[in-house]
Amino acid sequence: MFDAMGAAGSADDINAMEIHHWYTKFMKECPSGQLCLHEFKHVLDLHGLTPEANSYVEQVFHTFDMNKDGFIDFLEFIAAINLVIRGKIDQKLKWYFKLYDADGNGCIDKKELVSIFTAIQAINGHSDMSAEEFTNIIFQKIDVNNDGELTLEEFITGVERDEDLMDLITKNFDLSNVLKVIQNGRRHSI
Repeated sequence: MFDAMGAAGSADDINAMEIHHWYTKFMKECPSGQLCLHEFKHVLDLHGLTPEANSYVEQVFHTFDMNKDGFIDFLEFIAAINLVIRGKIDQKLKWYFKLYDADGNGCIDKKELVSIFTAIQAINGHSDMSAEEFTNIIFQKIDVNNDGELTLEEFITGVERDEDLMDLITKNFDLSNVLKVIQNGRRHSI
């Protein structure tokens, strides 16, 4: 079940006390046991987003919604937390790829990567480089056949081989800040 997001393994990866903690938080924020997109944004206190940032938040939500029923239930929630906290790098890279592949065609093109990076900048604050610079670096380093698209294999192989690229992607796309917001309750400012 967890494989849909690339977080192979089971909920056993997180101990029982942690699961109880997360369950209590999840049910406090979402008594119905199913988090819809609107509630997801509310829990993370994400209001008044730019269209790009809103698109990114929706993409994150839909990526966590593994069964595509329009809700994140507790199992999907704990799978996402397990991935963020304990996921192996290849699992995280598969998840990042799925997140970047906005149209779901199995490839990431430059437009998709620019769009996601722009959205993340709108949420997390600005980066040291523009979305275009970031995208050009990624494609220059790992688009080995120069077709303007990255396959999952190209993406994982390229990022795993290049430590600087791995650091760049991890720094710019890390979801730990989202997890901290959930852990600490709703935030009051963006």
